[in-house]
Amino acid sequence: MALPGILPTQAFQISTEAKQAIMLEGATGAVLFEHNANERMAPSSMSKLMTVYLTMERLRDGNIRLDDKFEVSDHVWREWRLRGSTMFLKAGQKVSVRDLLLGVIVQSGNDACAVLAEGIAGSEKAFIALSNEKAKELGLTGSHFANVNGWPNPDHYMTARDIITLAHRIITDFPEYYSMFKVKKFTFNGITQPNRNPVLYNMPSADGMKTGHTEKGGYGIVASAVQNGRRLILVLNGLKSKRARGREAKRLLNYGFRNFSVYPLFKAGDTVDSANVWLGKKARLPLVVNQNVILSISRQDRRRLKVRVVYTGPIPAPIVKGQPVAMLEISARDMKPLEFPLVAGASIAKLGGISRLKAAFNYLLMGSAVSE
Repeated sequence: MALPGILPTQAFQISTEAKQAIMLEGATGAVLFEHNANERMAPSSMSKLMTVYLTMERLRDGNIRLDDKFEVSDHVWREWRLRGSTMFLKAGQKVSVRDLLLGVIVQSGNDACAVLAEGIAGSEKAFIALSNEKAKELGLTGSHFANVNGWPNPDHYMTARDIITLAHRIITDFPEYYSMFKVKKFTFNGITQPNRNPVLYNMPSADGMKTGHTEKGGYGIVASAVQNGRRLILVLNGLKSKRARGREAKRLLNYGFRNFSVYPLFKAGDTVDSANVWLGKKARLPLVVNQNVILSISRQDRRRLKVRVVYTGPIPAPIVKGQPVAMLEISARDMKPLEFPLVAGASIAKLGGISRLKAAFNYLLMGSAVSE
């Protein structure tokens, strides 16, 4: 189970040429390293992931289908036919949602984004409003969308942390459509274009996701790869060349796979410890974790891992099974402590009358509670 939200759990620093960078463990949501991850930046075509997210969301919910066709308006054709990357759409042409998505993901078509926006929301302006609403819903606090395709605009910005949050949500929310991101080439209107994502060619384990480039933002990439069932996601921006982008993405992903590991500590329902009970019909209460506890940390830090249970005790009866009663705290060197709630593993009734007085006396005398 992923941790609630994407939190910086490691202060581990890795040198990088990128101006902004962040790497995420897919299974846990743990940040393995980051550099200027909260800095506003020109996200270029990486922000097309929001257009992809909103489209896939409507596919999943049944509002549209992959074989539905949207018409290329004259406005879209005139606006985007000669501006940046294109799918080479023609005015009046009717194009399937499947082809438009591939046009966005593989060909990075600005025109494809605009057609999807008009087809879904009625206009690019309305779709931009949806993008900003979804950004708030997903917790993208450092983002604002001014267009649907990442065209340079001072009011169009994201942070590396927001981009990786969005990428992680696409992977987890839409597994049935995610395979589109590893398509290496796509042909439309007789024109074949290769996927610009370098990791698809230099890392056999890579399967996504998106590149971008603007004069202001430099060269950027959202890259993801899976090795031995373990997924890493990486965002880089501000690199000086295509070559640097491909080299740096491969280097950092390989570093993450070699130097960090996933460690399952507890399964949901495991009893972690027990606690003294005050004036209860049972003297001890099992403390149960109600979610899987999985850590992503460096192999060095794994040897220094500390796990402790924190609660104010003894815990007074009556106690209801499932009631939050304690916290599981996990820490290691250079790691922000993580906390997970522990709940009562059983219901325990309160002692009555003479038994309660006797238990209280014994506790004060002997320092422990006794059962009836």
